Amino acid sequence: MRHEVASRLDVASRRAGRAEGHFLRPSFRLARAPFAKGAALAPIFSAVYPSQGVEQILTQIIENKGLGHLLSVTLFERPKSLLRYHGARGNSGFSGTDTIVCATARQKESKLIARYTRSEMGRVWSEENKFQKWLDVELAATETLADAGIVPKEAARKLRERARIDVARINEIEAKVRHDVIAFTIVVQESVGDPEAARWLHYGLTSNDVVDTAQALLVREASRLIEKGIARFGEILEKRAWEFKDTPEIGRTHGIHAEPITFGLKVANWYDENRRDAARIETAAREMAVGQISGAVGTCTHLGPDIERKICERLGLATAPITSQVIERDRHAQYLSALAIVAASLERVATEIRHLQRTEVREVEEPFGGEQRGSSAMPHKRNPVSSEQICGLARVVRSNSLAAYENIALWHERDISHSSVERVILPDSTIVVDYMLHRTTEIVASMSVFPERMLRNLNATQGLVFSGQLLQDLIEHGAPREDAYKWVQAHAMAAWESETSFKDRIAADANVRKFLDEKALAHTFDLQRQLQAVDAIFARVFGAKSSVAR
Repeated sequence: MRHEVASRLDVASRRAGRAEGHFLRPSFRLARAPFAKGAALAPIFSAVYPSQGVEQILTQIIENKGLGHLLSVTLFERPKSLLRYHGARGNSGFSGTDTIVCATARQKESKLIARYTRSEMGRVWSEENKFQKWLDVELAATETLADAGIVPKEAARKLRERARIDVARINEIEAKVRHDVIAFTIVVQESVGDPEAARWLHYGLTSNDVVDTAQALLVREASRLIEKGIARFGEILEKRAWEFKDTPEIGRTHGIHAEPITFGLKVANWYDENRRDAARIETAAREMAVGQISGAVGTCTHLGPDIERKICERLGLATAPITSQVIERDRHAQYLSALAIVAASLERVATEIRHLQRTEVREVEEPFGGEQRGSSAMPHKRNPVSSEQICGLARVVRSNSLAAYENIALWHERDISHSSVERVILPDSTIVVDYMLHRTTEIVASMSVFPERMLRNLNATQGLVFSGQLLQDLIEHGAPREDAYKWVQAHAMAAWESETSFKDRIAADANVRKFLDEKALAHTFDLQRQLQAVDAIFARVFGAKSSVAR
């Protein structure tokens, strides 16, 4: 697609003169052009974007005076989505500094690559939503000040009715003034259309009063989606835990067969961690749901603590008891830590599924679609790629939490070293965790479980997994511990190396038979005896719900 569009751009450019087109992203929306001439640009864009109406937009904003020879046309994506045209000759009427500002649709939907951005979370972190939250803070402040008799009520009313955001226009102005909040206030004031009312916008506020408080609103929205994802994952874990409550499986320590468990116990263990994840996120999100309107150094000099409290209440936020100019970043570090722990919990699940899907184990298999292919070279492959993806993304979130720790120490009352970091780590981490929750839920809900293979693997060592119970029973029936340990270990090593029956070897040992008769040995090697506490453990994990979930 990229090469095709670039080629079409070259063809169209030659029709208008001589040009070279360098294309980076095909999806954009033309917003504004600060020059007046150069309509010959229209056929270039209409050739590349025949269905997007760009030619009509251009002809509305560019006077048709013709175009000589374009020396170069360079399209590139920048943080502010600028589309810049460098140099021209003839009577085009614009210079190398003229710009067309474009709002890139896919960029606005996602701070991370689209592969991991689900639509709801993408909207939370869109430029439109960010600026809308800034406006929400501004309007809450103005209306609170109007209630206090500081701002004229008519001005507050007009601001509420008329104030609007225009992302492309904000980006255009920011490219000049190099200050996003100033660009934002200029555009909102323009939208009001009444200088008398507009002059009260941002009254008594500093930039970070708006940005930090609005960020709390954004994090609250993102946290609600993550909390929903955690709850949904918990429901699936509970369902599958009960489904396999009594399905025997070998428990492994250090990757080696240990003692019997059930697969339901394994999943119930994940569920219990999921509940702690939910509590951690709830606590961290609550710590983040605070606002501040405390001024340039946190002294509340211009509006006062009471106004600050009322503005935050209007927004549904708690008020930070004390700030510098910024809300202290230990809150953010706690929040990123909670996200990192959620990601690690999901990684734990994914890692286990990856191990259990190995060919020589094959007790569980993540979903494999009908059209899915595992390898370009080996058609038989069914790789745990989704679980591997979860493990990889967990590393990203963990790394971001470290950056949040680095943000705690700022110079004096504030610097902006934290700001650039948070523009990345807050959107990216919530986006990734939201995706990981959704994807892991799908994996666990639809994974294949093979009880017969689990039982076969449990029995593969021919009774060795009962060695601990045998040792305990011998001691209970009077055998000296050291002697009993030596007898059991000797037979276990011999059975392991010769791949013979551990139970048969034990039954033929006179030392053992002196303490355990045939009935006692049958009790020692009884699988159900090993799993007798499963019901009690499930009752502890699921509580009163256990009788319903059954």
